[in-house]
Amino acid sequence: MLDAAIDHLETAGQGRVWTPWPRDLAEAFAAALDGDGQAPGELVEHLESLLPHGVGNTHPRFFGWVHGAGSPAGLIAEIAGAAMNANCGGRNHAAIEVERRVVDWTRRLMGFPEGASGLVVSGTSMATLIALKVARDARLDFESRAQGAGHAGLVGYASSQAHSCVARAFDLLGLGSTALREVPVDADFRMDTHALEAAIAADREAGRAPFTVIATAGSVNTGASDALDTIADIAARLGLWMHVDGAFGACAMLSPQLRGKLHGIQRADSLAFDFHKWMQVNYDAGCVLIRDETLHMQAFSDRPDYLSREESGLAAGAPWPVDYGPELSRGFRALKVWAQIAEYGQTRLGAVIDSNRALALRLAAAVDATGDLERLAPVPLNICCLRHVPRGWTEPELDRLNETIVRELQLSGIAAPSTTRIHGRLAIRVNITNHRTSEDDIDRLVEEILRLGRSDRLRATARER
Repeated sequence: MLDAAIDHLETAGQGRVWTPWPRDLAEAFAAALDGDGQAPGELVEHLESLLPHGVGNTHPRFFGWVHGAGSPAGLIAEIAGAAMNANCGGRNHAAIEVERRVVDWTRRLMGFPEGASGLVVSGTSMATLIALKVARDARLDFESRAQGAGHAGLVGYASSQAHSCVARAFDLLGLGSTALREVPVDADFRMDTHALEAAIAADREAGRAPFTVIATAGSVNTGASDALDTIADIAARLGLWMHVDGAFGACAMLSPQLRGKLHGIQRADSLAFDFHKWMQVNYDAGCVLIRDETLHMQAFSDRPDYLSREESGLAAGAPWPVDYGPELSRGFRALKVWAQIAEYGQTRLGAVIDSNRALALRLAAAVDATGDLERLAPVPLNICCLRHVPRGWTEPELDRLNETIVRELQLSGIAAPSTTRIHGRLAIRVNITNHRTSEDDIDRLVEEILRLGRSDRLRATARER
């Protein structure tokens, strides 16, 4: 199985980007669950048969979603982690110490002060939930831990380009997704800070209780980052908790070329981001940082008798990760993060980000130079939104044509971009997060989009629907 896994990684750039799971394989996996057990060889055959049928993000022409491509370091770390089988909810053992070292490295990278706390979590969704719980509880003097928050009238603010995990966190925290105010964006898809201040004033005038503003560092649609310094000023002046959703964009702090775009991130009260995107750590691995460790612990720590603290032995080493988040049972995610940083180093990881950025600009230049293509948004980081635009076509026809182009690219296995909407127009969205992606891959993508867009068959299909 190890040989098969290594072969799979070595050939990640070959063949199809995405291959659907065949029905007979699905049936074989279902049948295996109803059997009386399998010999190791038969089990390995089943496992090997899965390898060609992933989402495709290890392939250099996977462009659709912000998925990291992973690395061999993750494979090796997972072997060690599986052998240890450590529960990283707490207690005094090496896995907890490794996680503390990773969190401290991250704290320093992001410019958070000494003494800030954090956790390695499943991803930005969980990190956002943790951060906004701390913000909610701190705003209500922690009475919400026992009494709930339904009576408080809390409201928060994020741009119209914010990720859906923010509204989901409001839902899960009992605030309701409608308590999250959608702030419009400017021409560069950044939060309109004047509109933000107006929305806060209107809510206060109406008797509501603004408590947080969520700034985005690298939006999903276009890669735009809000004006973090300006938002930090507003939050400080008006007494709001500033949270930054930096799911992939926060890792631009690794790049000397790009970190200036995130100035102000170090002023946040909390930050959520993923290691498994632009840092190429294998799924899943995210992080939450909280500026004030005392508030962080107050929001989560609640030790039952069987988890009492001790000065020495296996029950020592407090505080434990369970004091900072909802999970008592936690895998050793931090090991693969540590292995990635230890093997490749900050400079090489930053170089991958710079390379992806350069490829996005190459794509943007190719689009701008080609009459049949149109770019629909700026390219501040690594995402380029474009469409094929035959002359004389209506907007609905253009939407259908570009949607068909994306589907044909995916089904053919040539490439896997996705779609989004920019100012109501359907765009081919190309995200470049893979360390394996080359200039040839970008050039091939442009060639295929042009070929498909000029296809009589696809044009007829788009116009007939």
